[in-house]
Amino acid sequence: MAGQNLERRDMLRALSLAAGAAQFTGFEKWAFAFPDSHEHGSKTIKQPVQIEPKSPYKPQFFTVDEFATISRLSELIIPTDSTPGAREAGVSEFIDFMVFSDQSLQYRFRYGIRWIDAHARYLLNRSFLELTPEQQIDILTHLAYKDRHRTGEEDGREFFQLIREYTVIGFYTSRIGMIEIDFPGLKQYWKEVNGCPHLDDPEHRHLPPPRD
Repeated sequence: MAGQNLERRDMLRALSLAAGAAQFTGFEKWAFAFPDSHEHGSKTIKQPVQIEPKSPYKPQFFTVDEFATISRLSELIIPTDSTPGAREAGVSEFIDFMVFSDQSLQYRFRYGIRWIDAHARYLLNRSFLELTPEQQIDILTHLAYKDRHRTGEEDGREFFQLIREYTVIGFYTSRIGMIEIDFPGLKQYWKEVNGCPHLDDPEHRHLPPPRD
């Protein structure tokens, strides 16, 4: 799907979110891309070490069926081809944990999942997960691209933008996303973080607020 680039202020927000998620030790696949430590001024800051769980990831917020839908949607947004995609990076785990941690996201995601499923039943008389890959992609294409928009799908477009944003954040801040895709924007930002020029504003209050 198109629109997977992150602007600078989006990257700041993405790294902040991912750093918070990295504290959680229950991920099976997702792991933060940040090195184990980095130099900041004269100090070396140690990062949390990811602990390998002994059992598969257990959704913290979504039901089993909802988590399966989130997993499938993220895989369609960043598919596996010649390089690993959202599935290998464990993006659905990241999204589930972020939604669990932020109550303001919970209704939006749950409503969006139900909308996608109801819309699939309305169009094709089957749940979204029961559709063929081609049918799933067709539904998302109408939500993703302006020239394919259809009247009555406004709620679906809003949800698609939301899950695409969190899929991109989860993927490009994961170790597998940075290493396998070799995303230059994230690498450049790591260099900037190690030598932040905003010494007079260490909390970066001058930057625009993140988008809701």
